[in-house]
Parts: sequence; C-alpha cells; structure tokens
Amino acid sequence: MKRKRFLWLVPMLVLSLILSACGGGSSSTGGEADSEGKDNDKTFSLKAGHSLTEDHPYHIGLLELAKNVEERTDGKVKIEVFPLSQLGAERELTEALTLGTADMSVSSTAPIANFYPEIGIVDMPFLFESREHAYKVLDGEVGQELLKGMENVGIVGLAWGENGFRHITNAKQPINKPEDLKGLKIRTQENPIHLDAFNALGAKPTPMAWTEALTALQQGVVDAQENPIVVADTYKLYEANQKYMTLTGHLYSPAVIMFSKSVWDTLPGEYQDILKEESKKAGDQIRDLITKSDEESLKVLKEQGMEIVEEVDVAPFREAIQPVYEKYESEFGKEKLDAILNTK
Repeated sequence: MKRKRFLWLVPMLVLSLILSACGGGSSSTGGEADSEGKDNDKTFSLKAGHSLTEDHPYHIGLLELAKNVEERTDGKVKIEVFPLSQLGAERELTEALTLGTADMSVSSTAPIANFYPEIGIVDMPFLFESREHAYKVLDGEVGQELLKGMENVGIVGLAWGENGFRHITNAKQPINKPEDLKGLKIRTQENPIHLDAFNALGAKPTPMAWTEALTALQQGVVDAQENPIVVADTYKLYEANQKYMTLTGHLYSPAVIMFSKSVWDTLPGEYQDILKEESKKAGDQIRDLITKSDEESLKVLKEQGMEIVEEVDVAPFREAIQPVYEKYESEFGKEKLDAILNTK
C-alpha cells in the first residue's frame, strides 16, 4: 500500500519541478532576477523598424542605440535595425507594437495618434514657433505625460526624437498664400488633424503611407506632399515631379522611440533602464542630425533645380486653420493648448 502511494506521488513531484523551472526565467513585469540571477543570463534578440532610408537620422540614431545597448548588456540584448518600412509602414508598425507582434520602432507622431489620440495635440498646425519651443514642451511636463500615457494602449514611449518642421512641395506652382493651395491634391499622413488642416486651406488632402506616396507623386496621382526638408532630399523628390518647395513650417513633426509593452515587460529591469538611457541619447542625436541636415539638404534641393520659397508670411495660413483649433479644443483642452502655445 505504501509502495502504491509512493508511485502515485512521483509524477506529482516531477510536475511540480517542471512548473517551478518554467517560472524561473524573466518575470512578466521585467522585474528583478531570481535568486540565482537566471534573468540576467538570458539573451534577447529584438528588431527595430522605421520607414525612412539608411542615411536618415532615424536609422543612424537607432544603430548607435543598438551598439551601445549591446555593449552595456555584455551582448545580452541585441537589436537589429530595419529601414524602409521592411517591418511595416509607420501606422502598421505602431499597430504591431500595440499587439505585441513587433518589438521596437521610431515613428513620427501622426500615425501614432490613430491608436493613442492624446498624442495628436503635438500635430496641431503652427503649434510650435521653433525647435527650442518644441523641446521645452516635449522635454517638460506635457511631453513626459504624453509618453507615459502610451502605456494605456500597449506601447512604452521611451524618448522624443524628431523628423523636423514640415514644408510643402508640389508639381504645379509656387505656394505663397493659402489660395495657392486651392484644389491641390496633396499626400498627407494618415492623421485626421492633418486632413482637417489641409481641407481648411482649400487643398485636397489624400492620406497614404509614404511607400505608396512616392509612386503616386511620380505618376501624378497626387500633385504635392508635405515633409521635412531632409525627406525631400533623401528621396530625391525633384525626380518625382516636385518642382517647388515652400518653407511653411506648418507642422513640427516630433518622433517617438517606442517599445511594445508586452515585449518590454519580458526584459529585466536593469536592461529596461539601459534602454531608457540610450533611447534618450538616440533621440537627442536624431534631433541634432535633423537640425544639421536642414541646411545641407536645402542646398542640395536648390542645386537640383527645385524652386524654393523661403520667405513665407504664415499669418494668413494661421488664420485659415483657426476652425481646426476650434474643433480640437474640446478634445485636447483649451488650457493645455494654451499652455503649449505660451511656453517660453
């Protein structure tokens, strides 16, 4: 009888040992290692994606981040960087982060707003007067609260970068005033605020992913697009029927270095801290590179024959988009918008 009871207990003991072993790896919250340090013995192979070229500051910043993270974790965290929407366009990749089917990315904020509407406030037209103004807001209380709030949709916002001030290029004519935009078919990002702004200016906005936009510009499906200067240069938009550029600076385009929260939670706390620190450095590097590239890229565009309207009276443009502010005041809060506008 005793022998039968003992035999019955053996599989139960084996099962108990198996379950204990399964629970000894990284915790679901990415917290402390176990008593034997097993968590820090694990290796993590991650993929980071973005939509731009290999010479764009996004790519350069992520490569530097990956190198520093691998060094600081003694090779335990390796990040492979994929440019040119290889892991998906910005909107698709952001959605994949929320679902936990992608690891990491850097994206401008406009596509993120489709999943996290609160971040749309920084995409309001003519919100920031200068880079310095934008940095004070984003690195201050408002910007840090926006990053923290991303966790509510399954994303960990690690740091702010940028894609620069956005300007208009087109194949038709120089743009000097809002009336010059009337009826112009312009590719925009997939963002309702951008659509409302260009509708208010009299244009015909057409939202599409950037990979589709290049073909649309070349084939004349759309007449115009709006992007930072470096994008017009790196993608040689002067070869895609874009003869004119107007430096409207109508939108400052912040970018976010971000992680899927479900993936983030599998990492030990020590590695999370390293990623946060290196993401901040990468974000600052991206900002610096974008700033430096503006002057260099503008020179290239001029050399390639693109006609640049540099002196723009933005007052009529601001006046034309006032209905957009009135529409979104209730969503974002007038006090918060005023706080951003009045930040010095």
